Amino acid sequence: MVNMGRRSSGSAVALACAVAAGSALVIGQSAGWQAKPDVVARAAKSRPDSNFDEARVGAYTLPDLLVFKGSTVRSAEAWRPRRAEILDLFRDHVYGRSPGRPERLRFERIEEQPNAMEGAATLTRVAVLSTQAGRDHRFELTVFLPNRRSGPAPLFLLLNNRPASNTDPTRKEKSEFWPAEQMIARGYGIAAVETSALAPDNARTFRDGIIRMFEGESTAARPDNAWGAVAAWAWGARRAMDYFETDARIDRTRIGVVGHSRGGKTSLWAGAEDERFTIVVSNESGESGAALARRTFGETIAQINTSFPHWFTTRYKTYDGRPDALPVDQHMLMALMAPRAVYAGSADEDLWADPRGEYLSLVHASPVFALWGDPPMTAGAMPPLSQPLVVGRRGYHVRPGTHNLTAYDWERFADFADRVWKK
Repeated sequence: MVNMGRRSSGSAVALACAVAAGSALVIGQSAGWQAKPDVVARAAKSRPDSNFDEARVGAYTLPDLLVFKGSTVRSAEAWRPRRAEILDLFRDHVYGRSPGRPERLRFERIEEQPNAMEGAATLTRVAVLSTQAGRDHRFELTVFLPNRRSGPAPLFLLLNNRPASNTDPTRKEKSEFWPAEQMIARGYGIAAVETSALAPDNARTFRDGIIRMFEGESTAARPDNAWGAVAAWAWGARRAMDYFETDARIDRTRIGVVGHSRGGKTSLWAGAEDERFTIVVSNESGESGAALARRTFGETIAQINTSFPHWFTTRYKTYDGRPDALPVDQHMLMALMAPRAVYAGSADEDLWADPRGEYLSLVHASPVFALWGDPPMTAGAMPPLSQPLVVGRRGYHVRPGTHNLTAYDWERFADFADRVWKK
């Protein structure tokens, strides 16, 4: 167990990590990020039933990442069974158990434009068609690949939880949420899946998409670890990856999955379940995403389960108001990405998502990343505003502004990919 006091230090993590070869990249030097008093006051006024005061974050104990069957994990090889155990804990208690590939999976190209974006890119639209027990499901994948590069292109996949106009393939509408031209100019492919096509974001109808294809019309009670909407959306990301592996123009070894807010929770879960994603990006995913639940800062397990009961397992609701009883916390989710790369983005005014808690999840994943030689991140070294921090295979930034996915965020994701993928 890692015991955290009110003013958490990095000593517990540093002690747990054998600091091996590797380097930390800190962009800029100044005091670390602190929430502005006026932002704290506004948040407290708008949500008086929630905590936005660091002084009220009491001591908490995090589950130990490296204890497996009474022994301490000391090697990358020994991590594999512990990883499987943690993954199963998240499946049973948080996100649910989802199926793998359907009985039949096929892809149909429904559009191909080799001179999109005034010749800078090739647009491909693909129908992803699944069949299970005679039931069918269809969703679409939009892909832009850069024309001005040789060889297969690395690619970012966005799990779009916003209106489909944000990922308009015609490019008549453009949004910072999915800056396709910007990423193409940097030499990256960019793709998008609409999460609503996989599972409606509605507590009454969320089963009407891919879940119904697998479960049929049964009205019997579902198991308390049955998959919810987040796992259904992540299932779609994995099927998109299945397509990427068939397209010779895409570098299957350099594919990143990106999500914002509920989409960020989804990208983390997709990356945990599917190790083919070599970069996993969570933007302002907060509670049940990147942020530590045991901090009880901003949104809580009880609040997210009340507002969005369809996102997770029904068993997850048994931890409402008692996060310390949960056998996992989100640093363990971050650790599941090792030895691949993971990046978290936060926003200065998005205290509901707990920027510090998102950063600390990366910090407390350090013992696992140390198994591959990465130095630890320390709790006392949270980077200042607009000064990204990269430590080995983990990256983080907190930017000015509110809850959104912006061009600034995407530039930082691409910078991280340049470093990790050795562009």
